[in-house]
Amino acid sequence: MKEKSMEEAHNLEQATFAAGCFWGVEAEFRRVEGVVKTCAGYTGGDIADPTYDRVCSGTTGHAEAVRVIYDPGRVTYDQLLDVFWEIHDPTQVNRQGPDIGTNYRSAIFYHSPEQKALAEASRDRLQQSGRFGKKPIATEISPAMDFWMAEEYHQQYFEKCGSGYCTSQKYWG
Repeated sequence: MKEKSMEEAHNLEQATFAAGCFWGVEAEFRRVEGVVKTCAGYTGGDIADPTYDRVCSGTTGHAEAVRVIYDPGRVTYDQLLDVFWEIHDPTQVNRQGPDIGTNYRSAIFYHSPEQKALAEASRDRLQQSGRFGKKPIATEISPAMDFWMAEEYHQQYFEKCGSGYCTSQKYWG
């Protein structure tokens, strides 16, 4: 008999977001009530088991991303999308602030058809809101792929270091 994953055993769900440097993205999602676990990593590319240096070289196709494990009874996917849109500039193509490259792209990697529909509807509402003027939302919305956990020193970076570089100005400016 197949053993259940932590998500299945506790009725948890997962979401995957890329919004620039994963240090700040992970820290932002860790603050959300109902988020059970986060993991900084790499996804969206075509190289197995990438390293940080290789991802930063721009040759893997991977984005720095955060896998979010959450309790849908305490936080909805739509609420996680709201956090995602708040913590970065989704109109920037292949960059966030001074971080430039496809590994810093804005992306939502959906895990179900429902997540895809919610992500697209959320993006469309944001575009129609005029919050970014006439700039188009550049966020990629793609199916979740293999997720490769980043090196341990990247996990919960702000908790370990107390500070650090991050493009998110909301908490770490």
